[in-house]
This record gives sequence, structure tokens and C-alpha cells, in this order.
Amino acid sequence: MGDIPLTCFTKLGDDRIAYQVLGEGPPDLLWVTMVGEALDSRWEYPPLASFMRRLSSFSRLIMFDRRGLGASDPVSLEALPGWEDWVDDALAVLDAVGSKRAAILGVNEAGPTAMLFAATQPERTRALVLFNAAARATKDVDYPWGFDGQDEIENVVNFIEEHWGTEVMAQFSDPELADDDAFCRWIAKSERMMCSAREAAAYVRQTSAIDVRDILSSIRVPTLVIQRKDFPFLTLEQGQYVAEHISDARFVSVPGSDTVMYTKPSAQILDHIEEFLTGSPPIVGTDRALSTILFTDIVGSTQRAASLGDRRWRELLESHDEVTRKVISEHGGRLVKLTGDGALATFDGPGRAIRGALALRDALDLLDIPIRLGLHTGEVELRGDDIGGIGVHVAARVLEHAESGELLVSAVVPLLVAGSGAEFEERGDYELKGLPGTWKLFATAG
Repeated sequence: MGDIPLTCFTKLGDDRIAYQVLGEGPPDLLWVTMVGEALDSRWEYPPLASFMRRLSSFSRLIMFDRRGLGASDPVSLEALPGWEDWVDDALAVLDAVGSKRAAILGVNEAGPTAMLFAATQPERTRALVLFNAAARATKDVDYPWGFDGQDEIENVVNFIEEHWGTEVMAQFSDPELADDDAFCRWIAKSERMMCSAREAAAYVRQTSAIDVRDILSSIRVPTLVIQRKDFPFLTLEQGQYVAEHISDARFVSVPGSDTVMYTKPSAQILDHIEEFLTGSPPIVGTDRALSTILFTDIVGSTQRAASLGDRRWRELLESHDEVTRKVISEHGGRLVKLTGDGALATFDGPGRAIRGALALRDALDLLDIPIRLGLHTGEVELRGDDIGGIGVHVAARVLEHAESGELLVSAVVPLLVAGSGAEFEERGDYELKGLPGTWKLFATAG
């Protein structure tokens, strides 16, 4: 099979992330793998080894185990990484290998992470390739495909928890390979190397809850969507939906019902990927990106200023500004600007934005500075150090409806952090000044 690349490690905080690099490129191709294919076991199954070598013949192939999986450092079941953490993992690996911009390949349940990487990191994304990937796992009124509901997902989760790491699991996920004893033994071993049955079940439960439909229009890199025609866990229509909602995306269907890419017609799949990546034009710099926007406002600031007087009010604002800068930075956000009696900040993802917002509220409350907060995930225009666009307007209007001490969020936020443990209370439908229609808003339970 030729030389097997070394497994290397990079650090993210105190955690080690395992990765491998094969080939020279350009382009760089970062493969965000599905749960079950451990990095150190992938070279033991010849069809997969051949598939990876073909990928590396026209790219520099970069692969890694996400934190909590495979050779990377473990995590607690009570604090599973979310997609924002996985994006951080990918960025850390790209930085470690000196990649400024890469094509991102997302397979199966890793598809939404790849989509969110492309939307939130457009300057680091050359192109996007998705295989057997959906924007949402369950049906709703506007999305008539996928699982019937949480009960059906729990049935799958229970099956995984019982059979993970056994050959029964292989026959379930890849029916066309059910009679291939070598594959069944290998994938069962790989699953055992990747994580425990309880961890696998928790990951599937978490990823099946995410809904990225609202961010598809924010992906502006060349995109190829490949979907197996008879894949039992994701309909052809779900793949077509993704392609139709990403600007100028290309959709390709291929025969088969397996979860994995490297079974028949693997040569055809590789041809599609090679033609797409080597024929794609260079991506120019972008002035738009998906972001989570936070607005804050000191409650009753006018009355407070009048009662305190200029000197004491200025001292209070200086304390507010110092704490705001510190807390936003500690939670991975960027303070765009202070607004006199509040702040505007952005985060790469809504999970850390919620944590940062609640931490800021609590820190300012200790100083007797009550605030209200509004949060929205949407597209922003990058204007040097400032931001603009409809996403900023939405976040500002959400803030207007928040009460003292309340973090109010738009409806897209709960969808993107589904499965993370964050809890929300629906507050009803609101008209947001200057924006069309009505908007459903939610308050965080924290």
C-alpha cells in the first residue's frame, strides 16, 4: 500500500489533536471524517487506503480525529464538543500544517460541520465537497424528509449503543458491504478505536438535532454535493435541498446505498471530486461571512446617568467597558465597538456567544450594571473593523424586545445549538422594526 503517513499532534488549549498529511497539492483538502473511521485504522482497509491515495494524487490530503475521538484527547460525556469546537479543531490542524486555504470535505454527519466551516470561515475555504450530507435530520412542515421525529432517532441511537464496535453495525450502516467479512471486521475495530458505544450514541444524538438550513445561503464558495441514490438514512431530496440552497452548488447522484465514499462506484466519486477541485477557479477574498452577533444595552441608562451625575456615570461606563472587553475576549468573541451604553460583538458560533453573553451579564450584575442582550446568527458585511448588513439589523431589533437581565435570541440560534444542552423558552412572534414579516424569539433559560 506504500508508506503510511505519520500521525502528528497539534495543541488546542490543553488538548492534543491527531492529524495526518499525505500528498503535496495544491489544493489542500481537509477531510472532516464521520464518527467511526479512526485515523490510525484507516490504512488497514485496502479500498480506503487506495481511495485516500487517489485523493492525495491531486491534493495535499489533511485528515484528523476531532477532539474526543480516535487518537485525539478524550472529552467528558457531559461536555461533548459541538460544531463550533470542531471548527476550532479544523483551524488548529490547518494552522499546524501551514494551510492558508483548503477545500473542505464533509461526509455524512460531519457534513453540517463542513457547511458551517465554509460559512463562518470563508477566507480559509477554497471549496466545499459534501457526501451523503443533509441540512437537517428530521421532518417538519417545511422539510418533508428525514426521520419522523425524536422517537425514531432514539431508536437509531439505542441500536448504535447496543451494536457499536460489532460487525452488526457494519451491516446496518453499509448494506452493500454486509457480506464483505474483511470490511465488517475492520470497521468494527475502527469504531472501537474511535470511541465507546455510549460516546457514539451521544454524538449521533447531538448531531441529529442540528439544523443548518438557515445558513446555506451564506455559503459562497464553490460547492459540490454528492449523494448516493439509495442511501437509506438520507433521501436524494435532502442532498438536492442542500445543493439548491447554496449558490451555484453542483449536485451529483451516484449509485449505491452505503454510508462511506470508498465503495463502488468509488472511481466515479473520485473523478467528480478531482474534476471539481482541479477545475475550480481561485477564490477571491470575501467581504461577507456568517457570524453570531451580540448587542447589549445598559437598562435605564438615561435615567441612571441623570441620577448619578457626569463624573460617577463616566466611572460606571469605564467599568462597564473594561469588563465587556475582558469577558468577550475570554469567550472567543470580537468586540466590534462600544456603543456608549452597550456593546456590539461577534462570535464564530452561537454556543460560545451564549456562554459569553451570560457571563457578561453576570459579571456586570456584580457591579450593579443591569443589561439586556440580543443575539442573532446571520450574514454580516465586513467593513474593515466594523460590520454591517441585515444580520446586524436583526440582532439590534431582537435586543429591543429583551427585558432587564434577559438574553433574547432569534429562532435560528436554538436550531444551531440543538443537542448542546442549551435550553430556551419561546417568547412568541414579534414584528422587528424595519424588517419584513414576524420573527419568533426565544429567551435563554440560563
